[in-house]
Amino acid sequence: MGFINNAKANEATRVATEAFTNGRQVLVFKIIEANSTHRSTGVMSGVGEQIEAIEAQGWALDRMSGAEGKALTGDRTALVCLFRRR
Repeated sequence: MGFINNAKANEATRVATEAFTNGRQVLVFKIIEANSTHRSTGVMSGVGEQIEAIEAQGWALDRMSGAEGKALTGDRTALVCLFRRR
């Protein structure tokens, strides 16, 4: 995992741990794909790592929705993920 994807996974871990500690029942987390070639079929860079990092903190992915957008860095896919406590 690259430096940026590792940093994103670490942030996902931090947020998930904090929400779990605070007794939250639901966590909504936005993941922006790192890969700029989103129009091709393949692995969505960094997405799985962030989902795994959140689930390792006691959450289970319940729902996910995707949208494409254009930011300053180019086309990206954003995933809005709803997690529930296990």
